[in-house]
Amino acid sequence: MTLNAIRPDRFPWFRYDGYSFSLGLTHGEDAWLSGHSASEHDPESGRMVVRGGMTEQTRTAYAKIAAILEAAGLSFADVTHITENVTVAGLERYEEAAAVRAEIFGEHRPAVGTVIVDRLLRPAALIEVEVHAGKGGPAALPGGVAEARDGTVFLPTLLPLDEHGDVVHEGDLAGQYAHCLDTADRLLRGAGLSLDAAVTTYDYTTPATRDVYRRTHGVRKERLGGAGVFPGAGGILMSRLHRPGVLVALDVTASRHPLEAVNPGWSRYDTLTYTPGVKAGGMLWMSGFAALDMETQRALHPGDVVAQAEVTYDAILQVLEAAGAGPEHLISTIEFVCPEGLADYRGVAGVRKERLRDPWPASTGAICAGLLRPEFLLEVFPAAVLP
Repeated sequence: MTLNAIRPDRFPWFRYDGYSFSLGLTHGEDAWLSGHSASEHDPESGRMVVRGGMTEQTRTAYAKIAAILEAAGLSFADVTHITENVTVAGLERYEEAAAVRAEIFGEHRPAVGTVIVDRLLRPAALIEVEVHAGKGGPAALPGGVAEARDGTVFLPTLLPLDEHGDVVHEGDLAGQYAHCLDTADRLLRGAGLSLDAAVTTYDYTTPATRDVYRRTHGVRKERLGGAGVFPGAGGILMSRLHRPGVLVALDVTASRHPLEAVNPGWSRYDTLTYTPGVKAGGMLWMSGFAALDMETQRALHPGDVVAQAEVTYDAILQVLEAAGAGPEHLISTIEFVCPEGLADYRGVAGVRKERLRDPWPASTGAICAGLLRPEFLLEVFPAAVLP
């Protein structure tokens, strides 16, 4: 099925042509939108600016989303999943954003993910919002879970909190990780599934836990891959998370369709608890990729974010090819860049234009504190539709 760029007739915030990403893409009756903040073009200065505090910025971001959805023949009632990327600077005012969301959506309850990021690409931006929508909206399930019409099941962001909202397993990353996976399994069982149906698990931890992150391997091995396919996965470090004492936040997506592993032939994945790509229905869900030599496990091009982007996108293209797809089938890319890579990050757009295709995928970019391998400056979470 063909992907089509969403092109609103009226989009007063900025001219959206010429980028290596689209405002959003449609796939049949579904739409995947890029992350949108309150950035807009200021004709007086000729620059992109961000105005207002958290409430005003959230309203602007959702106004953009409304215009894009309308151009796709959709509305807020069709939204299945929301990801709100909230900066550390904006975290204390996040309740304002939640109030705006509640006002906009009313009784409609899409699944909501919250990613705490160190910063957004526009330094004054406090929040950036991505949405997935499908005609008719989701089937609402218990626990904030939402199921899209294509059988994709989105969970809300999972935190290591008990029923009273208190942090569990204080100071124990593996214990908190296990709690989040067990919560995911409980929520999926409420939908008639289990963790065996997971297609991606993306986790967010802090630099302080980097040295003990390997302990999550055993936790994952005990709980994931029970149907023979481990999900795609990615791990990003943020300087802080949702509240004090939280060492990990976990986003899980699942599918009602049978899962099929996709691997271009990289033997390193034989002993890992994640898979390069997972086919489920008409989707290809992928792990996060960085500039890694798949044979030697060596991090490539330290200090050069553009060269790392070339290796990263080449790996993504190899997974697409192994699944019988190409760059024109990419529907979403989420890029996390480290502060050390920011100075040359604009050059990554050139890499995307060389390797990807029109219609450009929906895309979001955010600044993280670091990645699990200190040499990495960029990690990309991609997803594609199958031809």
